[in-house]
Amino acid sequence: MDRTNAPGAPEQEDGGLRARLVTVGAELVAAEGVQALTLREIARRAGVSHGAPRRYFPTHLSLLSAIARRGFEELSEHLAAEADAQPQSNPRAQLLGMARAYLDFARTHPGMYELMFRHDLLESGHLGLRETSLPMFTTLVDLVARVRSRSEAGTRPTVGTWPTTDTRPTTDTYPSAEPQSVAGALWANLHGIAQLWSWGALQLATGAGDVEPLLRAALDAHLGPAPR
Repeated sequence: MDRTNAPGAPEQEDGGLRARLVTVGAELVAAEGVQALTLREIARRAGVSHGAPRRYFPTHLSLLSAIARRGFEELSEHLAAEADAQPQSNPRAQLLGMARAYLDFARTHPGMYELMFRHDLLESGHLGLRETSLPMFTTLVDLVARVRSRSEAGTRPTVGTWPTTDTRPTTDTYPSAEPQSVAGALWANLHGIAQLWSWGALQLATGAGDVEPLLRAALDAHLGPAPR
């Protein structure tokens, strides 16, 4: 019997069902992928009737969105920890740390990672999903702007670190787009690396055994070469 439907069931137990459904969904997507996230299977694993989730999630999309929000919360904490581990005066190092953390999350949480960016399956305007995901992009934009500000202030590589043919980067070689566009392009690049690496395509095409060179090349492509 579904105890949450029984008369007189403790209010706190009933209130805990919502969190339990999200937790079960997060465990299910981690173990079996997005395709396993049916209302019936989540309810079965939570030990309730298949109609019980609709008390908190009127649609399948709303439940998937709540599960994805859990993923964005975990990713946000992961990115923040890596950025904070870098010198606050070095925005490029912070960006590199965040990028590594992003790719690591995609590698270690493939099911959740796929769900989080499947907007065809999610209601991003509900359940605080946008409020959870957009601050990460805002942080990315801010760091991109700070890196570019340092470059424009003259913290570019010195003459001696470049070939004698005078192929040093000039102002024209640095991104001219707005920070939001550069951040969006960098994010898309990282997402592509994560996806293609998970499929084995990048390893086959580039012969790379480690994602780090690709990550650094992506930052150089969007932000200009790092100071040496």
